[in-house]
Amino acid sequence: MRSVPAEEFRFKNGAEVDGYNPAEHFDPKQLTYIDPFAQYGLVAAREAVRQAQLDFSGMAGLRTAVITGSSAGGQDAMDGGFADIYRDKLPRVNPMMIPRVMSNSAASHITMEFKIRGPAYSVSTACSSANHAIGQAFWLLRSGVCDFAITGGCESVFSYGFVRAWEAMRVVSPDTCRPFSKNRSGIILGEGAGMLVLETLESARARGATIYGEIVGFGMSADAHHITQPSPEGAALAMRLALEDANTALEAVGYINAHGTGTLANDPAETAAIRAVFGADADRLAVSSTKSMHGHALGAAGAIEGVATILALHHRRLPPTANFTEADPECDLDVIPNVARDAEVEYAVSNSFAFGGLNAVLVFRRVSA
Repeated sequence: MRSVPAEEFRFKNGAEVDGYNPAEHFDPKQLTYIDPFAQYGLVAAREAVRQAQLDFSGMAGLRTAVITGSSAGGQDAMDGGFADIYRDKLPRVNPMMIPRVMSNSAASHITMEFKIRGPAYSVSTACSSANHAIGQAFWLLRSGVCDFAITGGCESVFSYGFVRAWEAMRVVSPDTCRPFSKNRSGIILGEGAGMLVLETLESARARGATIYGEIVGFGMSADAHHITQPSPEGAALAMRLALEDANTALEAVGYINAHGTGTLANDPAETAAIRAVFGADADRLAVSSTKSMHGHALGAAGAIEGVATILALHHRRLPPTANFTEADPECDLDVIPNVARDAEVEYAVSNSFAFGGLNAVLVFRRVSA
């Protein structure tokens, strides 16, 4: 970890955004009121809009939604403000602290940048935030409330106090993230952003847009079980609801991008949920956790994994579960160990399961040219 003194923590590794220079993306005035997590979200939104080649002026801006997800919000600003008050005994904090801290600031900055005036809000459901945001944006489009949406998640977690809080939970690996491996030892904290531009398939085809994939289903559930321990029943319910929403048969699904945190509790619970939903079909499914490569980006995780899943379908190449060393009988799935795999897959599922037992699952479909 570069942003905090790694020598003071039980774990030394973190999946931080590499080579990022805020001055390359924002002027000095903007940087006074936009926290890193929202910076990441806006930079990712710019990339997505540029690839989509959309202009949101006029009626398009009125008919566009911006739905973002973040678990932690502006941790950098909050940490700095608390240090000013409690450590340095300053009489006041930065006057821009509240605009920097608020979880909806990424959504707000995206609307201001692109002059979007449609529905806009942020979702905060811990590690399911981005999937909840994307799923709700998908439903808004499908219901006819809007014609376009910018949606995803963003997170910046490497502030001293927040990393200390995760250290106290004893779920961060001392070395690396090994999802589904018998010797797994926890998550690796990550950060970043993923943003998608959504529109109807007919609209995208009519204007000749590059189409990377299609969202066809969304399901969500609550475990009603425990604040930190996962429930296979709740996760299975969300997957079933997503597949029902997509009107997709179990046998059509070829790949699952797993929540796959690499903790002792999550991976067997997710395996049990997958087997409860897919039955005998679970043996032929390819399942991988990309958190093994980009870390656990908390509220942004589902967006980053959604992008990975869409591109896997588009390029017909499934990402591996990296760092895999030893099979665990409790995680008896085909986890694509260590090496990416070429595969013709039409439908894929992307899972996000959060502390508090809040689950959100997306179903994606490959779109042929």
